[in-house]
Amino acid sequence: MAVVEVRELVKEFDGGRVHAIDGVSLAAAAGEYLVLLGPSGCGKTTLLRTIAGLEQPTSGDVLIGGHVVTGLPPRARQIAMVFQSYALYPHKTVLANIVFPLRAAGMDRAERERKARWAAGLLGIEQLLDRKPRQLSGGERQRVALARAMVRDPQVFLLDEPLSNLDAKLRASARDELKRFQQDLGTTTIYVTHDQAEAMGLGDRIAVLNAGRVCQAGPPVDVYDDPADTFVATFIGSPPMNLIPHDGRLVGFRPEHLLPAEVVNGERVTVPLEVDRMEYLSGDRHVYGTVSRIGERTRVVARLPATVDTPIIPGETHSFAVPARRLRFFDSATGQRAAPVRLDG
Repeated sequence: MAVVEVRELVKEFDGGRVHAIDGVSLAAAAGEYLVLLGPSGCGKTTLLRTIAGLEQPTSGDVLIGGHVVTGLPPRARQIAMVFQSYALYPHKTVLANIVFPLRAAGMDRAERERKARWAAGLLGIEQLLDRKPRQLSGGERQRVALARAMVRDPQVFLLDEPLSNLDAKLRASARDELKRFQQDLGTTTIYVTHDQAEAMGLGDRIAVLNAGRVCQAGPPVDVYDDPADTFVATFIGSPPMNLIPHDGRLVGFRPEHLLPAEVVNGERVTVPLEVDRMEYLSGDRHVYGTVSRIGERTRVVARLPATVDTPIIPGETHSFAVPARRLRFFDSATGQRAAPVRLDG
């Protein structure tokens, strides 16, 4: 296990006209599972590749285990990286793929096979060691790539969207396996994804990136419940956070907190919702409509669980409410989190 830290990291392309990483300072604690989350082009993969030594920063430093490794090649950084493509040798068996880095390092045959069988057993692929990659499913190939990384005894695992080639059902089970795998080994892990479900399910902490900068870093529940800005508020959550203009601010609330007024107790803000349509998804009702009470007319969505059976009729205005403690406030000019204000209602 090792602490991984980047300090004021900058990575420019195209003669300085493109800032893929723009002054990022971030640290992953020893044994932590840190997820880099953001949309395509936000800089998360470039950041991971710079930590790995596959890209050299324009400025700033990378530290692993307290030592500056900026400028060192990947093999000198005691890291192991798993790519989206898995990068398995098609002509080699699973066993040969797993032992390849150990063979390249000069480890004797008996020891490298012992380590390979240990890793395969941990990942449940010991019965596949004599097969070739073309005989494996996507999930099995992913496990082989992880086993090949494990046998190197790295201080840090770097995972670049390793589940993106799997179907939705397999991705859900693979997330569980990845989490257990990391907990069993206790190795510092940095994981890149654009999938918020993966980030929320895997990360001890999430760092949300946009345009080469870290917008917010923290435990998943904190990032979801108390976003630092409107980008985080609307990027995380499905449906995303509702934002309504009000007196120089944006008032935000999650769709699951917008409920029929009769089921909301305590201090609350009422919201007359002009309903135009509904969707039924996995037992929830998504209610879409327009709010005109607070400032201008704004589209919002409410997510009602199956336990709330209040009749909702499209084409009519219904009384909804949000618990006051669930409201979040943002500066309408900068999008940054702002001090709360009291709303009547």
